[in-house]
Amino acid sequence: MALVHSADLPLGSPMPPFRLNDPSGKPFSSQELLGSTGLLLVFICNHCPYAKAQWPRLIRLAEEFAGRGVATVAINANIHPSYPADAPPRMIELVAKLGISFPYLVDASQEVARAFRAQCTPDPYLFDRQGRLVYHGRIDDNWQDEDAVGRQELRAAMAALVAGEEPLKEQHPSMGCSIKWR
Repeated sequence: MALVHSADLPLGSPMPPFRLNDPSGKPFSSQELLGSTGLLLVFICNHCPYAKAQWPRLIRLAEEFAGRGVATVAINANIHPSYPADAPPRMIELVAKLGISFPYLVDASQEVARAFRAQCTPDPYLFDRQGRLVYHGRIDDNWQDEDAVGRQELRAAMAALVAGEEPLKEQHPSMGCSIKWR
């Protein structure tokens, strides 16, 4: 497992358009995924210990903000023969096991991850309703021990977006396993 941090991206950057399928083959486009307030998009996978630790937090955030117009989508770019735990059939199993209520999409070509300059899993991006980046950083300040979390930065960014406030000034990079590039 190679520890990597997310890339530094300028706030206000436009969301790259994309069209991906879920593991069952249902297509989704970036425009149709955008909620009335915004979109939380997270590059993530099944096998990475950082991702495993953050999945429950991500699911709770998605549920908390869905009714406030922030849609959520997860994208798996780790479709790689050396990582069978991230294959689409395993994604379907994870969706059922964790009760994931938002789309978990397959980026088999890794083109979408490259367009976003995604680096690690998890790598969260928060966009406003115009598709402009308002947050790109970690979910919180303690990926290993949820009970020891002192700052929930992604939640604060989502709350600011819903309230119509300016994006958070201080944004710490996310960290996790590297995306398994082909």
